[in-house]
Amino acid sequence: MIPIYEKRGGVTVRSARPEDTEAVVAIRNHAVAHSTALWTSVPHTPAEGRAWFADHLDRGSALVAEVDGEIAGYAAYAPWRALEGYRNTVEDSVYVRDGHHGLGIGGALLTALIARARETGQHSMIAAIESGNATSIRLHERRGFEHVGTLKEAGTKFGRWFDLTLMQLRLAPPAA
Repeated sequence: MIPIYEKRGGVTVRSARPEDTEAVVAIRNHAVAHSTALWTSVPHTPAEGRAWFADHLDRGSALVAEVDGEIAGYAAYAPWRALEGYRNTVEDSVYVRDGHHGLGIGGALLTALIARARETGQHSMIAAIESGNATSIRLHERRGFEHVGTLKEAGTKFGRWFDLTLMQLRLAPPAA
């Protein structure tokens, strides 16, 4: 049985709700503006943010972390690719609000997200991480993800090219 939420050292992880949308979109848009975690410079408008997050809510694939009653991070998974052959492979996203890093929030979110994906019958989870993001790579390694490849100069942001590290976690036992 997978817990609906998890509490760790002042961090509560729970299923996301519609009223979390504004806080989650603000965290995402901050990452767009200030990091290389998302390779876009275009933030979501409020309407785009609501539509994007509604997809996750409909799938049941979004979690939030609360610290002292405030949203301090979110995690979600989405289909890795659109073709039906990939229907049981998802890609994770984990983001922590600025000023809340190093508190175990990302780890609590990813652990709960993996459990949620297993509970919903997903077979494999992919992490696509900017190769210089050692913190995210370590976070995923600690939860059993394996490095499966690196795409050289796969994307650009802030006038620079970035490599993309691909990591994978099998959520179900290997097929016989």
